[in-house]
Amino acid sequence: MTSDGAGTAGGPLGGSAPAGDGPAGQASIKPDGEWLRVHPASPFIRGWVALAAIGFFFGRDTFERMLQGRPLMDEMYSGRVPFLIAGGGLVLVLSVLGFILTWYFTRYQVAEGYVRVNTGFLFKQQRQARLDRVQAIDIVQPLLARIFGLAELKFEVADAGESAVRLAYLRIDDARQLRATILARAAGLEPDPERPDEALPEAPEFPVLSVPPSRLIGSLLLSEQSFFVVVGAVASVVLSTVTDNRGFYFYLIPAALGLAAAYWGSFNKGYNFTAAISPDGIRLRYGLLDTQAQTLPPGRIQALKVTQPPLWRIFGWYRMQVNVAGYGGPGSNGEGASRTTLLPVGVLADVMRMLSLVLPDPGTPDPARVFAAGLTGIAPAGRPGPARQPAAAEAAEAGEPDSGFVTSPRRVRLLAPLGWRRNGFTATDTALLIRSGRLWRELVVVPHQRTQSMALHQGPLARRFRVADLVLHTTAGPVSPRVIQAGLDEARALFDAQAARAREARKRQTSEQWLAQVAPAAVVEPDNPQNHQEGPQHG
Repeated sequence: MTSDGAGTAGGPLGGSAPAGDGPAGQASIKPDGEWLRVHPASPFIRGWVALAAIGFFFGRDTFERMLQGRPLMDEMYSGRVPFLIAGGGLVLVLSVLGFILTWYFTRYQVAEGYVRVNTGFLFKQQRQARLDRVQAIDIVQPLLARIFGLAELKFEVADAGESAVRLAYLRIDDARQLRATILARAAGLEPDPERPDEALPEAPEFPVLSVPPSRLIGSLLLSEQSFFVVVGAVASVVLSTVTDNRGFYFYLIPAALGLAAAYWGSFNKGYNFTAAISPDGIRLRYGLLDTQAQTLPPGRIQALKVTQPPLWRIFGWYRMQVNVAGYGGPGSNGEGASRTTLLPVGVLADVMRMLSLVLPDPGTPDPARVFAAGLTGIAPAGRPGPARQPAAAEAAEAGEPDSGFVTSPRRVRLLAPLGWRRNGFTATDTALLIRSGRLWRELVVVPHQRTQSMALHQGPLARRFRVADLVLHTTAGPVSPRVIQAGLDEARALFDAQAARAREARKRQTSEQWLAQVAPAAVVEPDNPQNHQEGPQHG
């Protein structure tokens, strides 16, 4: 038996037999620490492809013969029909038996600060995750599972390189109840000792925003992929006209097919995107055929990135992505890209709402001006950096955004003729803001307590111009915090100052359980744009 996950939990493996389901449409109430099984239909929903492949292999030839009006069985196999049927039946029985054994030996338990899953009947495995390390919980419903009212539950933990726990499949009500229980335990809540079997109700939520389908479609049409496909199509037409060779058109076929597949994947994942806030954290729901409901507990986002492609400026649209421990690298597959997307497309007001959820305390008395400068700001043509304070004051009076961003020195304009006035950084009391990109605008936000380590990078050209890049190391994901081409003195000062800020911020975070943390979570009321500071409560 192998054991994966964080730490070792006390107590022997095993426990009482699973209890029966409660009334239809209600989540079952199970005693704490009881070993439970997933839904009996789970292995068949996961393995329907294998059953379909068996049916296709044995039935394709017979089906084709039936359509052609020929005998259902070739004469050379007529004497072997009983053996073929017996062989096919044996394969089917073994497959179904394997599914049943997989279901029978898969059990899960929530107890002693851990969630544990036992799997395997030949090679046994136990996976466990500490509840106070839970980074996110997802409820996933593929199309077939939705038909049967089932859902898969995924848990991401800080010390696992992949999903530490995957429970597939549970009744949707049981999945929601289990999510509420795990989030409550991760927050530090314990069951009432007088009523230990009473299920914890799901925490209330307040809607924050939703993405209209028309905006999602427009963002896809104006995406970077569309731009390059159009450029390729124009190039193909020009080359075909000049060379009188129609073969260039064939190069558009794979590009068009790839673009259509990318469009469908993005539309299917981003359709009906909604965001809400609850005491449990940020709740995201999206999906057309396969629906997914994510819950990001407070303070679990390691870094955040807001981007704006050039064509999106026409409508003022932005995209937001995050790094969360356990979600893995940037866009390794469609699922990973969708899970790290905090906002597929939104206007500036949507961006500010989501920023207020991720960073309830912005650490500055004027967050709107600071973040707006990070998204769209550019330094005046005068000398950048701290030495240009008089010029900055004049620029502010003239209406140009300036909120303390330290930009690249003027001497690097030969290295970055378009971006040197845009690239810059500033720090609030709670986070470091890094902006970059003149055409593809980008703003990265890193909470101070999430700064894991830093490094100064300086190549030969950077040494010649006395500039350096400061790289902040965080968990794997689409966000790579990097201060680009900062003046050497400014980069060194930022290195020392950020190390001190991160150290002090970690001292204030005394517990992984967010109810015990000093800073409370923010709850945004739907009818009030201001953030109301409330402690997370379940009930």
